[in-house]
Amino acid sequence: MRELKAKKGAMRRRGWTGVSVAALLCAGAWALMPAPAWAESDAVKELAAPPPIQLPLKPSPEFARFPRYAGMLGSRQIVLKLGPKTDDPSGVHGEYQFIDTGEVILIAGDRDGDTLEVEESNDGTHITGNWVGKFAADGSVAGDRMNVDDSDPQPFDLKPLAAGQAVPPPGAPATAAARPAAGTATAPASAAAAGAHAVGGVSNLQTGE
Repeated sequence: MRELKAKKGAMRRRGWTGVSVAALLCAGAWALMPAPAWAESDAVKELAAPPPIQLPLKPSPEFARFPRYAGMLGSRQIVLKLGPKTDDPSGVHGEYQFIDTGEVILIAGDRDGDTLEVEESNDGTHITGNWVGKFAADGSVAGDRMNVDDSDPQPFDLKPLAAGQAVPPPGAPATAAARPAAGTATAPASAAAAGAHAVGGVSNLQTGE
């Protein structure tokens, strides 16, 4: 994945920086307005502004139907929901969630062929990391997640989940299980589930529900 890091500098910054630019433009416009106009603009802004982002972040209904990927980020298991942006042919966005804590992180960036380059944010405003990876023929994606300054690379390896499939325990295959050969004994489902870790008191966490 080292050769992919050189591409990351050319990645378009989306979402997070737009908020700051818009704020600066608005601030310049207010400085030219007379006092009564300021009051009116503030009132209109309060009515038109979206509600503030509540922290910690929660899974978004917007991403609930996106394709899901499960696997490891460093030593922690995550579930990633990733889908295309409607206003950008190469843009992708979504979120990932740590299975052990339930923490949600937003992601946005580009997919160019089999190359994935995205940025993450834990508050919807500030960039907290970069991802660079590649998709394989089977739909899995692997690469490195780094801090904003490209330090502390952590490998990620994620496999696609079938629709409605529960998140498997760490180390178990993430793709739908193949049918066993005739005469082959299979372990009961309860045995497989026994290795799952509970999240908030609920085992077999499924995102998007």
